[in-house]
Amino acid sequence: MNLEPGTLLLLTLLVPAVAVIPIIAADRYPNLREGVTVTASLILIYFVSSLYGVTRSGVEAALTSPELFSGLVLDFRIEPLGMLFSLVASYLWLVTSVYSIGYMRGHNEKNQTRFYACFTVAISSSMGIAYADNLFTLFIFYEILTLSTYPLVVHSGTEEAKLGGRVYLGVLLSTSIMFLLLAIVGTWFVAGTLDFKAGGIFTQSHARAAAALLPLYIFGIGKAAIMPFHRWLPAAMVAPTPVSALLHAVAVVKAGVFSVLKVCTYVFGLDFLKTLPTTDFLLYLAAASVILASLVAMKKDNLKARLAYSTVSQLGYITVGALLATSAGALGGAMHIAMHAFGKITLFFCAGAIMVASHKTEISQMRGLGRQMPITMGAFFIGSISIIGLPPCGGTWSKWYLMIGAIDTEKWIIMMVLMLSSLLNIAYLLPIPLRAFLREDGVEQDQGFQVKEAPAPALLALSVTALGCIVLFFYTQPLFELASAFLEASGGYGR
Repeated sequence: MNLEPGTLLLLTLLVPAVAVIPIIAADRYPNLREGVTVTASLILIYFVSSLYGVTRSGVEAALTSPELFSGLVLDFRIEPLGMLFSLVASYLWLVTSVYSIGYMRGHNEKNQTRFYACFTVAISSSMGIAYADNLFTLFIFYEILTLSTYPLVVHSGTEEAKLGGRVYLGVLLSTSIMFLLLAIVGTWFVAGTLDFKAGGIFTQSHARAAAALLPLYIFGIGKAAIMPFHRWLPAAMVAPTPVSALLHAVAVVKAGVFSVLKVCTYVFGLDFLKTLPTTDFLLYLAAASVILASLVAMKKDNLKARLAYSTVSQLGYITVGALLATSAGALGGAMHIAMHAFGKITLFFCAGAIMVASHKTEISQMRGLGRQMPITMGAFFIGSISIIGLPPCGGTWSKWYLMIGAIDTEKWIIMMVLMLSSLLNIAYLLPIPLRAFLREDGVEQDQGFQVKEAPAPALLALSVTALGCIVLFFYTQPLFELASAFLEASGGYGR
């Protein structure tokens, strides 16, 4: 099927959106509903992969809507960073859909049709964010993503879930309206355009205004969870585990750090960014988030809560990479979008599998659990190694380039933060799988045990993502090429 690049782009945006209709229509037929979800994810992967092949050959894919307001249009274009984000989101949607079948049925969750429908809308909005070619388009789909994930956060309907949902919606909407929207309007008045442009749209004559707008962008992109606007992330942990995977790996937080990288490179430009007086302040604030979130994670006994604060810390890496304003830093930040996605989704898949199979949620309850769930805890170990940044997992490479970025700028404090953070990652992640493979206190060594893993779809999904962590270490060239092409397209390569 030979389709024009613009048609491929349009289909990529439409497939998940259109799939919502048959998913809702199949409410009484769970197998059909889930079949539609998996089929839509496979079709999306096909179109996204086709776009990757087209754009890799140098052909441009772009799409523009009719004018909506005075001078404002929905504008889409494929560029390397958006391609990277869309590949990660589309592939992990398939894996998460398979995992959800085992989890939602194994846990006897209610309102499953609403779950699959909202999840699909979230993926559709993620595609819009990935391919947005101006700030107006980015903002529209950014807000759709927030609204479509709110029903997922409050899925259980409990008072705790409703409270978590209020915090989730309150923080994300308030930051985007009070800061991000203000930054976009300010950019329109200062630069006269909202289009993304290689090298940025600001000039030296805009230095004062740009210095004021940069904090508005960083704080306004609340999905990047920089402290103190991070509380929505742990608050949302009341949601089912597949939703946590969506929030932490597939769409929401990745949309946040993707937007930070895109704004820093295509609105400000790396060369201009490093001259702004507010850049260093925000850089060190992001570095503080990395350390503080890690320290909080160490104190959490609830597994999902520990992983949530781990995500806050890891997102700080990508923000640091963007604000270092060097090619190596931006390269490491772009690569970390994919590396963190595979590592963290594996950990959340394992957390959900543990809850479904053993009904355990506290880390202190999991000693000896590896004897009953060897595949799950083995996958958890691999995911942990990737998040820490140790071979043979993909997280090694992104952290390596972030470290080079810190050295290039001679910001030794940032280098120390990255090193200390990796040690803290070891302290709060590795003891979980290691203790799980130790026998429980008071149990004789020769006492038999029964393997009791999660349902097969969930087990398959976490095995695939754990394998992905290893594959990204040995076969990282395509990801590296995309990240490098992003730097070339943004005008920041080699700086």
